[in-house]
Parts: sequence; structure tokens; C-alpha cells
Amino acid sequence: MRTMLELSHDAMLALSRVAAEAAAAEGPEDALWSVTRTLPALLGDRSAALAPRAYRDDPPPAVTSACAVFLRMPDGRHHMISAPVNFPPEQHHELVDIALGHPGHVAATRQPMVLHDTTLHASFVKILQAFRAGSSMFTPMLWKDDYLGVIICANAARGTFGERDLAVQTAFAGLAAALFMAHGGPAWLAGIDTAGLPVRRTGS
Repeated sequence: MRTMLELSHDAMLALSRVAAEAAAAEGPEDALWSVTRTLPALLGDRSAALAPRAYRDDPPPAVTSACAVFLRMPDGRHHMISAPVNFPPEQHHELVDIALGHPGHVAATRQPMVLHDTTLHASFVKILQAFRAGSSMFTPMLWKDDYLGVIICANAARGTFGERDLAVQTAFAGLAAALFMAHGGPAWLAGIDTAGLPVRRTGS
């Protein structure tokens, strides 16, 4: 497990790289992918996977980490899964009821949250279909007074994420919000034809 100083150093280097990479991106979702590709490898305690009964799935899943941005749609009724990493392909641009699960809680409160162990939260619902998350983090993307969406980072092993990981992801959420706006994100989102997109209203 890295020390706080090591994590801070790694986070500073990653922020610098991601900012430069995303500034050169082709569009808003490509810019967000610069963030979501980075966070699963940057954050979390890898030793959590070695603990007894670390995983909620039996046998343990082949893929154990995932990240995505749930963007608030202009209708205010849905999040859209964007820039997904290790989500099933069919969940890319899936519409999710904006009140569903912990993403819905963050949409309502605009406050970040970390679930160190999802088994301790009776309200946890499975939205990610690749595996059942044992630990997850949710950080809102805010721009002035507007809620843009929430970054979700999940790991199959319980105990993976803690408060210091949440603090780093919160910094990336601020960068992601600025990048999304700089790349014309709201106009891109408004131009998406949602008629044929899958809709998720309940978890599993």
C-alpha cells in the first residue's frame, strides 16, 4: 500500500498528464476517457484483493476494476453512461434513471461519497454489469451552479477505496468538468438521439 506522500506524488503527475492529453482530445467524451482510463490504475489499495472473502462474486471476476462518467442528460431524468472503462459494450451510452442508486444520491446532494465496503450499504444497487462492486467512489462534476454528472470508480474487492482516494478523485472530477465544458460537452450531449438507447430504471 502506498503512503500518502507517494499517492500525492502519483496524483500530481497523473493530473498533469491527463490535462495535457485531454486538452488535445477530439471531443468531450474523448476528453473524459483520458480521466476514466487513469483512475482505476491510480487509485485504491491493491492488497485489498488478498483479504479473505474480498470479492462479492464467486468465483472472482476476471475484470476487477471499472470507471465511467454518468452524465446528466438535458431532460434531467437520466444519467448517460459515458467514457466507460471495463463496462460491457452494451452499457456504453445506456440511460440510467437519475434517481437510481448512489449515482442518484450524488445527483441529489452534489456531495462525493466513498463506499469502503458495499456490503455495509443496504441501499447499494448493481448498475455496472461487469461485476458486483465491493468498493466504489462517486464524485460529482460541477460547473458553477450546474451539476454535470458523476464520476464512478468501482473495484470488485471490498476495502479497496478510502478517503484519500476519494480526495484524489474529487480533484479529477473538477478537471473533468472543465474539460467537458471546454470541449462543448453540453451541446454534444443535447445533440445525441436518445430514441434508440437502452434505459435502466432498476438495479440488480
